[in-house]
Amino acid sequence: MRLHRLELTGFGPFREKQSVDFESFEHDGIFLIAGRTGAGKSSILDGVCFALYGSVPRYETGDKRLRSDHCAPEDPTEVRLEFTVGDRRWRVTRAPEYQRPARRGGGLTTEPTRAELEELVDGAWTGRAAKPRDVGLFLDEVLGLNAQQFQQVILLAQNRFSRFLLASGTERQSLLRALFGTRRYEEYARELGERSKAAQHELDALGERARTLLDQAERLIAAHELVAAEEAEAEAEAPLDLAARRAAVDLGQQRASYRLDTLTRERVTADDARTVAEAAHAERVALVKAQAELGRARERLAMLEEAGPQIADDRRRLTRAHSAEALRVPLETARRAERSAATAAELAASADAAWGRAVAGTDDARAPDLSAVVERLTGELAVWTAALAQEAALADGESRKTAAAAEVARLEADVVALDAQRAQVPAELERIDTELEAERAAASRRDPARERHEELTGRLAAAVEAEGLAATQRAAEIDHRDAAAAAAAAAARVATLLQLRLDGYAGELATTLVEGEPCAVCGATAHPSPAAPADEPVTDELLAAAESERDAAAAHERTAADAAKTARERQGAAAARAGGEGVEALRAQLAAATADLAAAERAVERRDALAARRTELAALDHEAEASRASLTERLAEARTRIAALEERVAAAREAVDAARGGHVSVADRVAHATSIRDAGRAAVDARAEAHRAATLAAQARTDVEERVAASVFADAAEANAALAAPRDVEALAERISAHDTQLGAARARMLELELELAGAPTEPVDTEASQAALAAADAARTAALRAESDARTLVAGLRDLAMQIDQAYAGVAARAADAAAIARLADTVAGRAPNTMKMDLETFVLAAELEEIVAAANLRLSDMSSGRYRLQHTDARAARGAASGLGLEIMDAFTGQSRPAQSLSGGETFLASLALALGLAEVVTARAGGVRLDTLFVDEGFGSLDEETLDLAMRTLDELRQGGRTVGVISHVAAMKEQLPAQLAVEATPAGPSVIRQDAAARV
Repeated sequence: MRLHRLELTGFGPFREKQSVDFESFEHDGIFLIAGRTGAGKSSILDGVCFALYGSVPRYETGDKRLRSDHCAPEDPTEVRLEFTVGDRRWRVTRAPEYQRPARRGGGLTTEPTRAELEELVDGAWTGRAAKPRDVGLFLDEVLGLNAQQFQQVILLAQNRFSRFLLASGTERQSLLRALFGTRRYEEYARELGERSKAAQHELDALGERARTLLDQAERLIAAHELVAAEEAEAEAEAPLDLAARRAAVDLGQQRASYRLDTLTRERVTADDARTVAEAAHAERVALVKAQAELGRARERLAMLEEAGPQIADDRRRLTRAHSAEALRVPLETARRAERSAATAAELAASADAAWGRAVAGTDDARAPDLSAVVERLTGELAVWTAALAQEAALADGESRKTAAAAEVARLEADVVALDAQRAQVPAELERIDTELEAERAAASRRDPARERHEELTGRLAAAVEAEGLAATQRAAEIDHRDAAAAAAAAAARVATLLQLRLDGYAGELATTLVEGEPCAVCGATAHPSPAAPADEPVTDELLAAAESERDAAAAHERTAADAAKTARERQGAAAARAGGEGVEALRAQLAAATADLAAAERAVERRDALAARRTELAALDHEAEASRASLTERLAEARTRIAALEERVAAAREAVDAARGGHVSVADRVAHATSIRDAGRAAVDARAEAHRAATLAAQARTDVEERVAASVFADAAEANAALAAPRDVEALAERISAHDTQLGAARARMLELELELAGAPTEPVDTEASQAALAAADAARTAALRAESDARTLVAGLRDLAMQIDQAYAGVAARAADAAAIARLADTVAGRAPNTMKMDLETFVLAAELEEIVAAANLRLSDMSSGRYRLQHTDARAARGAASGLGLEIMDAFTGQSRPAQSLSGGETFLASLALALGLAEVVTARAGGVRLDTLFVDEGFGSLDEETLDLAMRTLDELRQGGRTVGVISHVAAMKEQLPAQLAVEATPAGPSVIRQDAAARV
């Protein structure tokens, strides 16, 4: 992982945007981040950590003051970091939560935490995540290190060097657990413990189940009295062991089986007895039923024989009805023929009377052949009907001829009027063309007049606005001048106080020194010449009040400057739009331009009206020419139509006169002849129908007389009287058939029952005794069945309990060995006996990791201490339950003895801590998937080293540059500035905020 660029805005001590270009230090390989105490050197590392993880090492607990106190409410806070992992370049941007002015209304509103992650793809930044949570998850995959690992292997933060070296076993275990993610081994131990408890519980449950089943079997045996009284008394006096109790269950099971066999035999005997009783009772019940049914059969036969005379009468009526039914059709046919003959005779007489009235006084009245007269009239009507159509068309032809003559006269008048109108068109067109040319010239001035009018309108508005803004500009500039003076005075006041504070800071620091304890600045434990405090110290309250006044004045000055600038820009823009002329001159020009525009608009309206009139007149003349041609054509067609109509009317009049004869019209003649023809035709038809009906009536009478003579009836009247409706005939037949069927069945059933009861007693049979015997046999059988079922249930229950008891004790034996093995493994993993080291599984894994860390650290500690010191891992048991196996000691080659790390001096502690931190970084990096660390930071601690030891430490850091790695060192030690030419300077300005300088001036 390599860092490229860091940007800090409103973060920590930095108010304005500050940039750090890490790429510029790649050539040097190691650079110094220098600055006075409190300037903000460590805030650069805070920014890196915040950009990647959203947190900083110094604020793991308590208030997270990430936003700069120097920021005005409207100033932003943001951190942006560009870095490369592998061959992919990333850019992450984060902003913490802070208060800013609300965009609407007054007061402040909370700006929420935000984050954005981008990747450089083909030279352009492409978004990958845009929410804090999504960015965090994405970076976890990209970086491969969590925040604690990052701070331990890349960002060696201030006050963390000695933490790992001097920590207790428990604290070291917590840190290593976070770095190497070994909590899963603790989960393994806890899971094994739970499995051991579960195995023991299961074993106890199996034993309890076996005892419970045995108790249940003994209670069942006792409840069913399967134990002899003397045996029960002996067991009560001396309880049996498990084997004897199990044998007693088998004995009870055998006795229950014997009892079941005995009860089964008793149940079979009861079944046989019940079968015999049931058969005897059924025989006596059947005899009772047969006696009762024979009595009912005799009563039924007597009732049917009493109905015999009535059935014989019905049989005679049915026979005569069947004979009369054969004559029904001839009789009805004769009646219908008589009625038809009488009706036809009446109609013939009426038709003859109508014919006589129609031909009265004519020769046809004496004609002997009426059919010949009708035929002659039909032929004449055909000729007259043809002439009738010509008579109807004659009136229509006269009407059409008159209409055609009127149309010719109208068309001739329209042609004359149209010719008179067209003669005036040429003169009118010439007049319109003359006026149109003059109006076009006047209308062409409208667009220039409109543009001039719009220009003058805008310039006049701008001139009015410029006059109004002049006073505003003057007031804003005066306010800006006063605010600038106040801001300068407030800033000078803060600068003076800061200088006084810095001048007396050595005295303040001297008051906190304690002999024998290291200085927070140089790390020395001896303080021979502490500085004296200032006479009038600058307190934090005084400095904070001055800074507040300065910030308020600066904010007011910025606001006033913005207002003055805006006023100047607005007034200058308005004056430029006005063109430099005054309001009155522009108003006069606008009035003249308005009049010119109105005149041009009126000319345009007149031009458009004349053009429309000329177009309309030309169109009307063209339409008139087309209309005259159409009228001329229609006039010729009307004259041709009149000539044709005159010829058709003359021919039709000649044919109608011939067909009319002596009548008023042809239609009158046709109507008269048609009435006579129809009367004659009706008379002929009526005479023929009367003759036919009379003939049919005579034939029907003859047929009826012949059929009655051949039947059982004396005459037709008697046959009519014997006729019956089909429904009545069907009812008689059904009643006779039902009586015959029931009578035969009753006689047959009575004979069958008499034969069945032959030899049986005639007195009623008693069934109460047989019923009582059957009930007693049934009760005995039910009791035997219940006893057998109970015995069988008992045998099955004892057999099942015996099997379950055997299975339970077999399970106890099998599970006991497994439970013991699991318990032994769980105790060993948890650090309990038989584990003699009292070291749990997680601690064992961490101890192995610690050994690798110590081996890596000793490679550098040996060089930095000139071979005197080596770190040594110890797995000695700790007292009072503390974590064992994670101890660290220092092996001193001068004495050959190991001693606690707490016995090292301040400088020695720094060297050992640095070596341990670098070793830890290498091991954690390897465990994190081999992440390459191209950038490394070391924060403070060099002030406690003497010159020679400092050289050794610098050589160690210099070795870290191998392979293209860049190392950043944070320190205020003067010797470091001399040894490291590549520097990043962090300076506090007189106004308070710090700035970062990274240029030629920073290289000393």
